[in-house]
Amino acid sequence: MNSPLSHLTLTEILDQTIELSQSAAVILKSYYRGSNENLEVLDKSEGPVTAADRAVDKHILDGIRALCGESCGYLTEETYQAGDLELPQDWVWIIDPLDGTRDFIDKTGEYAIHIALTYKHRPVLAVVTIPEADRLYAAIEDYGTWLVTTDGVRTPVKVSRGKQVTDLVVVASRNHRNDGLVSLLARLPCQQQLEVGSIGCKIAAILEHRADVYVSLSGKSAPKDWDFAAPELILTEAGGKFTHSDGSWPLYNYDDVSQWGCLIASNGEWHQELLDVC
Repeated sequence: MNSPLSHLTLTEILDQTIELSQSAAVILKSYYRGSNENLEVLDKSEGPVTAADRAVDKHILDGIRALCGESCGYLTEETYQAGDLELPQDWVWIIDPLDGTRDFIDKTGEYAIHIALTYKHRPVLAVVTIPEADRLYAAIEDYGTWLVTTDGVRTPVKVSRGKQVTDLVVVASRNHRNDGLVSLLARLPCQQQLEVGSIGCKIAAILEHRADVYVSLSGKSAPKDWDFAAPELILTEAGGKFTHSDGSWPLYNYDDVSQWGCLIASNGEWHQELLDVC
């Protein structure tokens, strides 16, 4: 697949995206170690927004716009306005500058940066960075997922294998649990649970073999494109699966930015059995 820029390959774009995410992590860490009084927390209907969200959003957008200009569309949590139409470009960057703002405010350390490049509604390049763990995961479609160290060493990552379905560990949220999700989790054939903050950190827990399954079930609201686009690719390129309950892939920048319904992410071995419960 060609990149959106004739003079750069997807690998070269990924290299620059990794550097941009690493510098964004430095900004978030500086806010994280400061006083909450300086965060300028705004409570919006979809959750809190802070000065850190806005600063990192601008940093990432400025960097990617300098790279890609108007050849791509840009969809970010901080710039999206309710009712915005689907972006017309084939190539669209989907960005969450601070996934897990509540965890960031509460100082759990479980927050992440999501950057994904999509082509015709599907992710083809992704970086998920977890600043407090000094972990960065990067992926390109059909090329795999890597754990990237601060000095640039890349180690291929694969999901776990060989467990019985009853031994799978479900990674779940501390904060976002409605009655429907609680009921669904109780019906799963696996009942071991690990509580983790942001979605990026949840998917990282699967890559790190601390968990095997993540379930999303929308209620009055639903996760957005920027919550899933980057985490999906780093999981699937590591051998996992991430689908709607009917087995279809999520689509991004497609009609509604909300990802409604039931979605399951897993290490892939018992994926259909898990979907059958939804």
